[in-house]
Amino acid sequence: MRTALVTGGGKGIGKAIASNLLEQNLNVVLWGRDQSALEETTDMLNGREATVQYQVVDMGDEQSIAHGLEHLSAQNTQIDVLVNNAGILTDEPLLQLEEADLLAHIAVNAVGPLRLIRALTPRMVERGYGRIANVSSGWGSFHEGFGPGAYGITKAFLNAITLKAASELPAHVKVNAACPGWVRTQMGGPGANRSVEEGAITPTWLATLPDNGPTGGFFRDKKPISW
Repeated sequence: MRTALVTGGGKGIGKAIASNLLEQNLNVVLWGRDQSALEETTDMLNGREATVQYQVVDMGDEQSIAHGLEHLSAQNTQIDVLVNNAGILTDEPLLQLEEADLLAHIAVNAVGPLRLIRALTPRMVERGYGRIANVSSGWGSFHEGFGPGAYGITKAFLNAITLKAASELPAHVKVNAACPGWVRTQMGGPGANRSVEEGAITPTWLATLPDNGPTGGFFRDKKPISW
């Protein structure tokens, strides 16, 4: 049975993605900063044939990520599927944003996912199977125009990481980016036009692609969109 790691998995889109993956008989490891949310989600999702567990990991902290990876290694947990879902957003204009806040956005939205890709893909390559779904945004698209503050800039960074990683990895380790749309989460707000279940559809699809599925693409509603 394969195992998926979902960052930002305690709530919102990550929680819905985790539920979908469990339904497809993948074991799931949830990472996030909010222990109470992780515990609640784990309790809610348990009881299926596949298992779910959690670790408190801050994707903006290199040492926290390292500890999370050490814990997986100590448990002999091999990650076959990586969903880089964790993200942060501020509406403050980029040119007015404090440098510490800018660096925090870069760390969580782009560098953290890159650290996991670098750490986990060597074993995926060895085992002959890997799926990486980077939860991005149309706000990170040059074609659609950038979103507010540092968010769009860092999602563009994540998109670039997606393209570059896909070009450097063999085809059996597939790396793609997903725009879930405007979703009713803490980040998206109550006025968004999509539920978390709808937002989770494309990332789940990319996390479970067949062998002939795409790699190095950017998708919304399972259809390619422009970078």
